[in-house]
Amino acid sequence: MHGWGGSIDSFRGVFDVFSKKYRCTAVDFYGFGASELPRALNLSDYADGVRELIELYSMRDVILVGHSFGGRVAIYEAARSSNIKSIVLVDSAGLKPRFSLKKSIKKMTYRLKKRFKMDVSKCGSADYRALSGDMRETFKNIVNFHLDDLLGDIKCDTLIIWGDRDKDTPPYMAKRLHRGIYNSGLIFLQGGHYSYLDCYGQFLAILDSYFGNICK
Repeated sequence: MHGWGGSIDSFRGVFDVFSKKYRCTAVDFYGFGASELPRALNLSDYADGVRELIELYSMRDVILVGHSFGGRVAIYEAARSSNIKSIVLVDSAGLKPRFSLKKSIKKMTYRLKKRFKMDVSKCGSADYRALSGDMRETFKNIVNFHLDDLLGDIKCDTLIIWGDRDKDTPPYMAKRLHRGIYNSGLIFLQGGHYSYLDCYGQFLAILDSYFGNICK
């Protein structure tokens, strides 16, 4: 499951390798790739879409592999479902970030500008500014919903793979996931937010070994 702004093609290389050994399904989340956005959505809507695919194709022993936003969806679905065998979280989003004075100042500036009806078109992240309409509302719904309190509800095997130089979802988030999810393992790769591409061969080897053990 791809990250925000991605599509099926984001995991094409990984998909092509493992589809030779396992039944693999890649998705375009609503609003990305070839999938339309029906309206402004929240995280549960995206997880519902994944669950519908699982039920439609009568999938069993499901392993969800998600990068960034895809990992966010995997966390949410695994926390509420007992039908997930395992999840693999790759530089996943979803946890509440640490306090940042810089971000706090930016938020305060935005609120003041809105209050005094000043121009706020340059406020917010690049991802936020690039969006409009229902997609912008969807983005706001997603990033303002944190999953920290759901980690204890995840009972399935969990593998956490992270880039040790990830600046978008920093390594402390990987460690927090590892602490919060009881049956989890953590592996750091020498890469950034797209660690599965930065360390492609190593990533494939790790998944191959993990799948071999979990699918026995």
